[in-house]
Amino acid sequence: MQGRVILKVLGLLLMMFSTTFVPPMAIGWFESDGTHLPFIHAWYVVLLTGLVFWLPNARIDNDLRIRDGFIIVVLFWLVLAISGAIPLTLAAQPHMSVVDAFFESMSGLTTTGATVLTGLDSLPSSILFYRQQLQWLGGMGIIVLAVAIAPILGVGGMQLFRAETPGPRSHEKLTPRITSTAKALWALYVGMTLACTLAYYLAGMSLFDAIGHGFSTLAIGGFSTHDASIGYFNSPMIEGIAIVFMIIAGMNFGLHYTALHQVYIPRAKQGQKHFNLRRLHLTHYIGDSETRAFLLMILVIAIPTILLLFQSGLFTGWSETLRQGLFQAVSIATTTGFTTSNFSLWPGLLPVLLLLASFVGGCAGSTAGGMKIVRAELLLKQGRREIQRLLHPNAVLHIKLNKRPVPDNVINAVWGFFSLYVLSFVTLGLM
Repeated sequence: MQGRVILKVLGLLLMMFSTTFVPPMAIGWFESDGTHLPFIHAWYVVLLTGLVFWLPNARIDNDLRIRDGFIIVVLFWLVLAISGAIPLTLAAQPHMSVVDAFFESMSGLTTTGATVLTGLDSLPSSILFYRQQLQWLGGMGIIVLAVAIAPILGVGGMQLFRAETPGPRSHEKLTPRITSTAKALWALYVGMTLACTLAYYLAGMSLFDAIGHGFSTLAIGGFSTHDASIGYFNSPMIEGIAIVFMIIAGMNFGLHYTALHQVYIPRAKQGQKHFNLRRLHLTHYIGDSETRAFLLMILVIAIPTILLLFQSGLFTGWSETLRQGLFQAVSIATTTGFTTSNFSLWPGLLPVLLLLASFVGGCAGSTAGGMKIVRAELLLKQGRREIQRLLHPNAVLHIKLNKRPVPDNVINAVWGFFSLYVLSFVTLGLM
């Protein structure tokens, strides 16, 4: 372990994170309600801490190792949550303890969506914006953002990227250079956030609410600027937009990049590119087994949810039942957590069914939580292979993903992850 290199990178990342206090600081200053002061103090503290870590080690230029990358990622998410809690602790409204502020910061950055705050409708705009921004930064991952500017930071981007995005598909790169891959992912993330924000605004949200919910929708976080979440707006149009973008954000962003990349055609003479929508095809999505499994899971969850809700008579008419059932199924299955009604009071097995769907979550390479569809898919295929081996002991059987054989070491890693995932779930449940 290279301690000085780790401190250098940690300091650079903290200095970069300190700039995220500027937007809520500007909102508080513009509204002249004094809520900008906690963000100014937090900016000083985090910036100076980053400088203390970086300055003594600025001339160290050793390459990062993969072990260093994992240590940096673990330390950074912990330090990041502590740093993010500073303005919440210092703010007069809401008046939060250190533990509550740390919980809110960690929940936002990890896009968990759990909150200890109530009375969101009366909180200052700067605090509300800051909560939504935390989720947005955590959605794609601020480490991935750091990798995008790795040449400026002078750090090894590949080691950080591998440590931040482990999994069966972590080896896939969109471009030859890892920094270009990170830039492409963030550019796509920003573009989709802008599209979602504009759609919300045109559907009737205020600009502030549209930006806040655009942040949390693409991050699949679930934070809202209102206590009633999306249900506050009571709009089928807004809920439909949320459903579309939650599904989009639950898919692999690498597939989005590949699909959109096809619509840019190089010009023969100028060396530039122009946009041609006719070249946009859905074959990249249809041909991906994980995407098909993801959409199938949503369908399998949504249909019984809607049928059982209609049978219970909890909502009047097919249209209202379809609206409530479909939205909640997509929101919980993608681990977003937006609500339009209290689904814990729904009849029968529905609450358990929805929570089990969130246990799996979205696709690898998405902003969704859960163990990811690709791991569940590989586990099912491995189980089927073991049954086939009992019937045909001498057969040579391969597990394939998108018609490509998956190495056994990847299957073993998935089993190890699943075991740890279940063990953590059971341990926390018992605690």
